[in-house]
Amino acid sequence: MHAMQYEITLPADYDMEIIHKRVATKGHLLDAFPGLGLKAYLVREREAGSPVNQYAPFYLWATPEGMNSFLWGPGFQGIVDDFGRPVVQHWTGLSYEEGPAAASAPGAATRRRTPIGEAVPPGEAVAEAVARHAREARRDGVVASALAVDPRHWELLTFTLWAGPDAPADEGERFRVLHLSAPGRDRLGGGLSISPA
Repeated sequence: MHAMQYEITLPADYDMEIIHKRVATKGHLLDAFPGLGLKAYLVREREAGSPVNQYAPFYLWATPEGMNSFLWGPGFQGIVDDFGRPVVQHWTGLSYEEGPAAASAPGAATRRRTPIGEAVPPGEAVAEAVARHAREARRDGVVASALAVDPRHWELLTFTLWAGPDAPADEGERFRVLHLSAPGRDRLGGGLSISPA
């Protein structure tokens, strides 16, 4: 599993209805995209209390071939043509869990970043994070949750989809989900197995 996200921050007076219409007319195009586990079409809006207007889709890829096909194909080129080429953040997947509200359509999402300190052995940090993630994914309202790591910056990322329009305030950055494409959600799998060196 690979996690991926790009953020398009828009002017404070930008009409976010443009993004809503874009997702309403184009979101379904990835509903059967090969290799895609899921794509959450996310926004943050100043009028809803966010510090920024932002379109920030989040992807979980079941295969690297699917991710490559998207990035080098017409789907991502459409983003480049309309908004310029954004920085694409990428994390290696560690764990994916379905939550108690897995049958619900998500209305909100959260993203939490946690640095791994230099004094902490990476294997221990990851093992503890995977165990904690399995417990956190069982909380009420969780549709699904993924844990990933960026070994370049030594940062853990927890991404959670929530049932209903609101996410808990203490879960990190909050987003609204406009649409969910999930053709390979059942292939994202469970936790990580760590082998001794």
